[in-house]
Amino acid sequence: MSLLAIKNHMLHVRIATLASLCTLFNAKPETIRCLLRHFIAKGKIRVCQKTPACGSKCSKCPVADTEMYEWVEPSMPSFS
Repeated sequence: MSLLAIKNHMLHVRIATLASLCTLFNAKPETIRCLLRHFIAKGKIRVCQKTPACGSKCSKCPVADTEMYEWVEPSMPSFS
């Protein structure tokens, strides 16, 4: 796992949960968060919180399922 691998994945999917990133890269949540902080500091990724589908505020959903990251930097422009 590398910053480049995370960047390429996020460029492809644009938005991902912490749980999906942990599964994909076979890493612990804190490891993924640490790598994502690099892109957050550069303004390329932002943290989002997904609300539970049930609409309740019981907070029983695992944090990794509701913590989401979105790639916000525009893709490379196409010259057409």
